[in-house]
Amino acid sequence: MLQVEPIADMVDVKLFSGTASRYLAESIAEYYNQPLSSLTLQRFSDGEMQPIINESVRGAYVFFIQSTFAPAENLMELLLMIDSAKRASAGYITAVIPFFGYARQDRKDKPRVPISSKLIANLLQAAGANRIMTMDFHADQIQGFFDIPVDHLKSEAIYMPYLEDIDLSNVTFASPDVGGVKRARIYAKYFKADLVICDKYRKRANEVAGITVIGDVKDADVIMVDDIVDTAGTLCKASDALLAKGARSVRAICTHPVLSGKAYENIENSSITELIVTDTLPLKKESPKIKVLSTSKLFARAIRNTHEHRSISALFLEE
Repeated sequence: MLQVEPIADMVDVKLFSGTASRYLAESIAEYYNQPLSSLTLQRFSDGEMQPIINESVRGAYVFFIQSTFAPAENLMELLLMIDSAKRASAGYITAVIPFFGYARQDRKDKPRVPISSKLIANLLQAAGANRIMTMDFHADQIQGFFDIPVDHLKSEAIYMPYLEDIDLSNVTFASPDVGGVKRARIYAKYFKADLVICDKYRKRANEVAGITVIGDVKDADVIMVDDIVDTAGTLCKASDALLAKGARSVRAICTHPVLSGKAYENIENSSITELIVTDTLPLKKESPKIKVLSTSKLFARAIRNTHEHRSISALFLEE
């Protein structure tokens, strides 16, 4: 009787990088132990983009690595890459978006404004993405804007091992605003430390009018926890407020270093001892006060677990 041998899993994995996140994609590929696949971004004379995939992706697991920070061309490039893979009969397309741009616009907080993060979710799905992989959404509920699976990686898996090497005998964790309390509480619970809240009032976007510290920080080494640092105005004013309430030192951990405007100047002239960020966004310049931790190993493991149909939550630390 003729025996038919079962066919081994021959589905290829293809890792592609957008131009904005090439530095991170190369590091992810190194941890994944596989080179980046070949893609060319052609431009017409007026600047219009045309991504060209230079190898077959038919039936393959395709991962496009690209953060969608400003300018908007980074998002457009990602959408075009996804569409090119879909039209080339890729088997499964995952958009790996370390920093998900427009995530701060997740609701109507005033009349006649867009819910931009929902629009971006619609665009990614319309382009042909089968899955989204990202880190530290500005708000967890953004996952509900998608009708496809979302792997929401948590930076705690990177920060907590780093913090364990620091003297935390007298640490207190702080949220720089009321909206980030849940994020800071995870650290306070994990390290069995106290939690305080910095209640801020804004007159307009990116301009903090005042901060009130809720809780006792006398003689404490405070670590502020946030997902995004933009102009760093909130962090710097919160640090001053904490020190004024008797804190011994102030550090901050912020996943996404947007660092626009006078952010570097603000940080370097501030009372913050150290700002710890990840590489989901490239730094515009180095600073003696900024420490960068890599996300590449975590993303590489998440990509492998996705391909091998293994748990992603197994990569998280227990809270």
